[in-house]
Amino acid sequence: MSDNPSPFPQTPHLVYFADPMCSWCWGFAPVMEAIASRYPELPIRLVLGGLRPFTDKSMDASAKADIRNHWEHVRDASGQPFDFSFFERDGFVYDTEPAARAVVTGRQLGPEKAIALEHRIARAFYAENRDVTDSRTLADLAAELGFDRTAFLAAFAREDTRQETLGDFALSQRAGVTGFPTLIAGPQADGNYALITAGYQPLEPILARIGPWLAQVDPAA
Repeated sequence: MSDNPSPFPQTPHLVYFADPMCSWCWGFAPVMEAIASRYPELPIRLVLGGLRPFTDKSMDASAKADIRNHWEHVRDASGQPFDFSFFERDGFVYDTEPAARAVVTGRQLGPEKAIALEHRIARAFYAENRDVTDSRTLADLAAELGFDRTAFLAAFAREDTRQETLGDFALSQRAGVTGFPTLIAGPQADGNYALITAGYQPLEPILARIGPWLAQVDPAA
């Protein structure tokens, strides 16, 4: 990728573009956890991509069928659990902005927990059929990870948090990201970023790209 997704550190790191209500990101969650375990000193910066923010129409039968098809593909490819009773809901509005803003809120209050919160929200949505468009549900999930629920709700509602979330969406677009998950690595010698994956892949090919890249930019790693 030629677009340097500034502001990021100039030491080796990964940038992960994701959305907690993206089914393929949920499928990719174990891969990200394995990367963090394999390379605990390698920073990972999470950018919220904005899958379908500010949707205001409820899902109809056609939308449910289309999304269910995606979920089945992700389940088969990744082995991640899904609760298909979600599709028995009536009137659900698939607005991804609140969940994304919740992760931004978590990133503000505890940056080291941002990816864990993104994964917890995704699990709640996909595997537990919980409404992650609801701020109270999001605060409950954050509290499970040790965030103060009252402080979380206050930060979630602030205008600067809304603007930071929009900033993530804009950064994702500027970086040329067209789908989630997307994982890039950098900076390289020319300041640009190398694409690790655009879309879901299992762990082995991901590690096969990260290892040589890291050996090149940081031989001591």
